[in-house]
Amino acid sequence: MSTIRRQTIISSVVIYVGFAIGLLNIYFFTKEGLFTTADYGLISIFMPVATLMMAFASMAMPSYISKFYPYYNDNLPPGKNDMITWALLVGVVGFILVLVAGWFFKDLVIRKYSQNAPQLVMYYYWIFPMGLGLTIYSIVETYTWSLGKPVLANLSREVLWRILITILIVLFITRIIKDFDLFIKLYAFTYPAIALALFAYLLFTKKIHFTFQVSKVTRRYLKKILTLCTFVYSGVLIFTISQVFDSIVIASVLKDGIDKAGIFGIAQIMTSIIQAPQRSIISVSIPHLSKAWKDKNMPLLQKIYQRSSINLLIFSCGIFLLIALNYKEAVQTFGLKDVYLQGFSAFILLGLTRVIDMGTGVNTQIIGTSTFWRFELISGAILLTLMLPLTYILAKRFDIMGPALANLISITIYNIVRIAFLWKKFRLFPFTVQSAYTVLSAGICYAVCYFAFINVHGFVGLVVRSMAFVFLYGGTLLYFRLSPDIIPVIDTIKKRIRLGKKEE
Repeated sequence: MSTIRRQTIISSVVIYVGFAIGLLNIYFFTKEGLFTTADYGLISIFMPVATLMMAFASMAMPSYISKFYPYYNDNLPPGKNDMITWALLVGVVGFILVLVAGWFFKDLVIRKYSQNAPQLVMYYYWIFPMGLGLTIYSIVETYTWSLGKPVLANLSREVLWRILITILIVLFITRIIKDFDLFIKLYAFTYPAIALALFAYLLFTKKIHFTFQVSKVTRRYLKKILTLCTFVYSGVLIFTISQVFDSIVIASVLKDGIDKAGIFGIAQIMTSIIQAPQRSIISVSIPHLSKAWKDKNMPLLQKIYQRSSINLLIFSCGIFLLIALNYKEAVQTFGLKDVYLQGFSAFILLGLTRVIDMGTGVNTQIIGTSTFWRFELISGAILLTLMLPLTYILAKRFDIMGPALANLISITIYNIVRIAFLWKKFRLFPFTVQSAYTVLSAGICYAVCYFAFINVHGFVGLVVRSMAFVFLYGGTLLYFRLSPDIIPVIDTIKKRIRLGKKEE
């Protein structure tokens, strides 16, 4: 657990550095006088569509790597490991099929989006480079996780990608990039750039080897690999569609859809900050979960499940309520367009969704790396059956709040089903009494800080409210020791501080 804890902390720090850069980017995107609401709406819709392309094109290759990497690594020398060769080849072929489908369905896209999101139709083909980059990156990223280098992968996705966007923004502000047309076209190549950078690093450090000779592991497990990919592919498609459907529906069915996609995009980005620790824990835990299933180490699985649950619940509650305390005040204090205040209600619903999803721990990864990965398809079908009609119906009735409410309802039911499955099959359960104490203490700390500083505004209000909440909530966690990882982390920090003083 110490390795998981250390890598998770480092990965979380890297991710939050990336989010700090991302918040700076958002400031420029939403500030009066730089980009229009429609401009940011188009930028916001690029990633969901590219993610959908990636889900189709990758053909479940990330899941193949996550599940079978221990078998390849334990039975083959690096030079004869053909896993990454076939994964990338399948991904490229898959994206060619996506290109063909994109050309074939262009007329449908024009009919659906020409009225409410004409900018999306105009730059339709420019989404494909980002989709290709995301496809290649997702495969190489998962391979990097399996190599035991989650920090490197997170550094590329969370920091390097956002730095590239910052550079584009600076060039746009200084008029080196003279118009938004060139900006969005260059933006489309940011993911291919980081995919190439990560791939080049692994190739240069000889962490990736290519061979088109079919290995004994591939021959031995080919039937299981094909079965896994068939079922998981369907599950991944279902889950991805459910995740990006809200933005696509908003752009399609709501009046001024591209503008509202931007408003909704701000709420989504704020909730993605809540998810940062989840990304790091997933990237660190996958190889350990795969190994635990291979060794039939159920105590380790239960330990990872419960630890991930309480740690993610602590982080998600804290970050969600910290942002909620300051959301409206930050928009006004930093001079962002007032229209983005409309996203607050959507943020609250999406934030609650993330807290519920994160509080259930790494259940997706536990199921995905087990022999019961077929349940991914079943649970995903349940999610999609709920999510799609709810999103469409509620969007028409409640505007941008509708998709957020659909997310909350669907993801809650989805996680209940998965918790019940893991308990029934393996007697694995994520929650303890500390889970209830965490939610209760977070709510109390929020209420105290909200009412204590309700009349304190501006930058001072942001700082005072934030510091008060962090100290109050952090003190509660320490006093009640709600996570078994808190004290070891503090002890490690103390040791490093003492070591640094001795070296001086």
